[in-house]
Amino acid sequence: MIRFNNDYSCGGHERIIKCLTDINDESFGGYGTDEWCEKAGEVIKDLIDNKSAGVHFLTGGTQTNFTVIAAALRPFQGVISAETGHINVHETGAVENCGHKIITAKSSDGRITAEQINEIAGQYARSDIKEHIVCPKMVYISFPTEYGTIYSRKELKDISDVCRKYGMFLFIDGARLGYGLAAPECDVTLKDIGEYADVFYIGGTKCGAFFGEAVVITNSGIDESFRSYMKQNGAMLAKGWLLGLQFYELLKDGLYFRIAEQAVRYAMKIKTAFNAYGIPSYMESCTNQQFFIMPTSLLESLKEKYTYEFEKTIDESHTCVRFCTSWYTKEEQVRELINDVHSLLQPRTSDS
Repeated sequence: MIRFNNDYSCGGHERIIKCLTDINDESFGGYGTDEWCEKAGEVIKDLIDNKSAGVHFLTGGTQTNFTVIAAALRPFQGVISAETGHINVHETGAVENCGHKIITAKSSDGRITAEQINEIAGQYARSDIKEHIVCPKMVYISFPTEYGTIYSRKELKDISDVCRKYGMFLFIDGARLGYGLAAPECDVTLKDIGEYADVFYIGGTKCGAFFGEAVVITNSGIDESFRSYMKQNGAMLAKGWLLGLQFYELLKDGLYFRIAEQAVRYAMKIKTAFNAYGIPSYMESCTNQQFFIMPTSLLESLKEKYTYEFEKTIDESHTCVRFCTSWYTKEEQVRELINDVHSLLQPRTSDS
């Protein structure tokens, strides 16, 4: 079975495996106080040009999201998110379980605008009954979004400016950050992310690591007690060096960005071919996640050999599905998928 259903169904990059093997007989300090976490943290600080940033390593995306939000907000404060945001639709109420309301904004492509945020925050600022309503104190966005779309540098700056205007934190979910930064249309750099966000994370689980997310905090108010929140929320790994080592290996010479760029390049090949075969995109994504409106009968044939996700019925004969490439996707797998789709479509083309 050839998997295009997600970007985390394989292990870790071979360089990480080698490094783990090489140091397996050594011992290190626990709970992220080791030399590997320190070295990885220094690399990240250099990449964003901010030596005072706090860098912390957690194991997974949902854990990271609710721990960051719990650390940043007081009990009566909430977080603004696109209605399609991961914290709103795919984390089993983890943020609400921490006692914080998610204030949703409408979105057709996974993104929200500075204007929407300004309206929500402005309504609270103008209210005469603030003690009766949830205070919007954080804005959560994903880069790229759950639909593979990205924000421009101007859009990020505009959102950041609104957050500063109302004293809100900007939190950028970077579970797929590498793929967003590698998109051909992207004009955002990692340094830009570090400048505009109060806190963000560099995703490892979906981009070369066995597991792990690197949380980067540029707002000292959030960073002050963050390790205490990590411990309280079960997010502090005793063998923390397993996280630091992976990020050091991925980031020390740009491997993280190279493997992400390869994945996006393969996704663009699939998109170009499918579009040329008359299979339209559900929305315009420039990252490793591609959504297509496909004949349901074609998908039934593909299921014998390929996996994909996000099945959404469009009409009686068409379904929207996601094909997702990753750092471990092979060029021959992409070529095979494209050729098989072409072969399966040819009889339909002849009949028409």
